Amino acid sequence: MMMEEQQQTPATVAQFIHERNTNPSREGEAVALRPEGSVYMGNFAAEPIETVRVAIIGLSERGIPQTLQFASIPHCRVVGLCDLQPSAAEEAAAELERRSGVRPQVYGGSSESYLEMLRELKPDAVFINTSWETHAVMAVACMEHGAHAFVEVPLATTLEGLWQIVDASERTRRHCMMLENVNYGRVELMFLNMVRRGLVGEPVHAEAAYIHDLRSRMLTDAAAGNNWRTCHFAARNGNLYPTHGLGPVAQYMSLARTDDTFESIVSMSSLSLGRAAFVQRELPEEHPWQNLDFRCGDVNTSIIRTRAGRTILVQWDETTPRPYNRKNMIAGTLGVLAGFPTRVAGEQLSPPPAPTDDSCGGSSGEDCCQWYMGPEAEADLFARYEHPLYARLGDENARNGGMDFIMLSRVIECLHRGEPLDQNVYEGAFWSAVAPLSEMSVSQGGAPQPFPDFTRGDWKHTPPLGIVP
Repeated sequence: MMMEEQQQTPATVAQFIHERNTNPSREGEAVALRPEGSVYMGNFAAEPIETVRVAIIGLSERGIPQTLQFASIPHCRVVGLCDLQPSAAEEAAAELERRSGVRPQVYGGSSESYLEMLRELKPDAVFINTSWETHAVMAVACMEHGAHAFVEVPLATTLEGLWQIVDASERTRRHCMMLENVNYGRVELMFLNMVRRGLVGEPVHAEAAYIHDLRSRMLTDAAAGNNWRTCHFAARNGNLYPTHGLGPVAQYMSLARTDDTFESIVSMSSLSLGRAAFVQRELPEEHPWQNLDFRCGDVNTSIIRTRAGRTILVQWDETTPRPYNRKNMIAGTLGVLAGFPTRVAGEQLSPPPAPTDDSCGGSSGEDCCQWYMGPEAEADLFARYEHPLYARLGDENARNGGMDFIMLSRVIECLHRGEPLDQNVYEGAFWSAVAPLSEMSVSQGGAPQPFPDFTRGDWKHTPPLGIVP
């Protein structure tokens, strides 16, 4: 998630590093029993809402497209927009009024303007698109004001922040969902459908990644005076952005739901060279980032072990000049599904004709014919295994291939119907916990780190996500 509203962001990189290193979170602290009056939120369904009154914090790169998509989603109305820069909220409000005929109320100008919006408008649902380090405090505030909170990735950057969100959700009985849009991608939904149909058998291993060369982002951030993302590269060393790859494969495996959950993680980072080299080459000599010590390794590789003994490789790289890749691989006793490009193999799949050469990497036609790959084969897969949710809501003209629109539509649909959300607060916490836990493992030479059980043992009572019609 890129820069939106700079709520509570330290003014300088040095200040951020100092605060990060002198205010440790409660990593490793024993988990207390759930307080009296709090409830487990694993399969929680709130009371149905006829028209969901939506407020949005943080406009610009994510917030404005998100705001406008709500104009096409039934059973909701955007009532408030808030940004530190009021002009961004005004721009979004004007465009929304042009499209829907309804102009939301605009707030901004202060790091606490969103609190004024919560008090005055009392929205049903709030969507948070601000810098990473502000997510936890804003999500908790929204729930404390009676709103369901929907937070762009990651849910929080520390274990302490994740526990604060879980505790607030259980105490207030309000949803808090991390907006992991990749779970609603067309291929990801198709793979979920195929896994649920038993085509991979019993899952044993998965691979996930966020490989995305974002060095050029530093130029736009430097021009705009945005420090927040660079702060994280300077102050931290681990897998800082794990959830785009991890979210889908974790749901394929039904982790934290009934049969299995996260147990431990080991993590290692490479040398940190690429960011400094890019700054030296692309920014003026007098720019303050020229003297910055980038701590974060260019590439981080982590391995998660689940309680049942499954494994997940999670890789992160926003620095080296590699093609975009999320891996999206799930391997089981009967088959393998993999992305980038889409490939599948399985004993229960009816393959297309075998290729006439060894382009698929096999040594014989018999080996090759088990693999689907290439545009025509992918189209055949979609024809066979398209997820019904994508068939109903998918829009290739929507942002990110339709995944954002499907995600937002499902959120409103669940709130309107009073149904459990597709992603619960604990999943967002587990997926986001990879970042701080990887930092701890890297700092200890790759030592295993146990996952906190954000469910307090209740993951066994949450059913796996089914095939949403």
